[in-house]
Amino acid sequence: MSDTAPRPAAAQGGSAAEAWFRELQQRLVAACEELEGAEGGRFLRDAWEKPSEAALAGEGLTCVIEGGRVFERGGVAFSKVRGAALPASATAARPQLAGAPFTAMGVSLVLHPENPYCPTAHLNVRALAVTPADGEPLWWFGGGCDLTPYYPFEEDIRHFHGTLKQALAPFGAEVYPDMKKACDAYFHLPHRNEPRGVGGVFFDDLDTGGFERCFALTRAVGDAFADAYLPLVARRQDTPFGERERDFQAYRRGRYVEFNLIWDRGTLFGLHGDGRTESILMSMPPLVRWKYDWQPEPGSPEARIYALLPPRDWA
Repeated sequence: MSDTAPRPAAAQGGSAAEAWFRELQQRLVAACEELEGAEGGRFLRDAWEKPSEAALAGEGLTCVIEGGRVFERGGVAFSKVRGAALPASATAARPQLAGAPFTAMGVSLVLHPENPYCPTAHLNVRALAVTPADGEPLWWFGGGCDLTPYYPFEEDIRHFHGTLKQALAPFGAEVYPDMKKACDAYFHLPHRNEPRGVGGVFFDDLDTGGFERCFALTRAVGDAFADAYLPLVARRQDTPFGERERDFQAYRRGRYVEFNLIWDRGTLFGLHGDGRTESILMSMPPLVRWKYDWQPEPGSPEARIYALLPPRDWA
């Protein structure tokens, strides 16, 4: 998404970004708890701090729900960290910045509903600032969100993509298609040659158009997520299910684990940079199952989801 070197970031802009990240986290937690209802679960709020002598120092707030009425497991985390050496996994476009001092902050979310007819969803929005040895501080934004359904509801997928397309429309007609294409390419499991889910939007190394435009675009993605995803959960959460559906859900969750632990750059950034392991691995589903060379029965609902995974125009 970048055609030039990143520009210097103003301290005021960084403060505004931090305030928005923190506020977004609280809004998302509140929306999930509202969906859980009076009889549902509540998020554990775990504030943490790593001392300045740590390889990845900083602070954050990890909000986690387990065993809720709707969400079997989920996390919404804010973090602001700094380090003496930027990991190579943090920027695909600028390997020359690896090893430079940096600051990173953002919000990460993963929600795993219990009902297999409800999709899993992921959101991440972040900002990075780097101070190379021979220049002024540089900045860029990154993030995105994607949907991983277990059973095929095309109207749900179209709603998710349509909401994101509408949110990004003010930034140019090319932005949503480009970010969707980037998402399809990123959330792909090379070792299985299959998508993780049905995509969404993805962007990295975003600095084109100035700080305010890039920050506004990042806000548009973060602010659109609840409207794109939570209505799908509300619509499907009371659909009856049995052992067969739960078994298939656990099997497909295995793909989620494989991607996050092998390919996800955010996970690798945290683990390789001495990040807070519990917060990093909050994205893992609580129950997962692998089967050797298993294939769904032709014509079954479990088989039909595979027909929806290849990238297509959903919006």
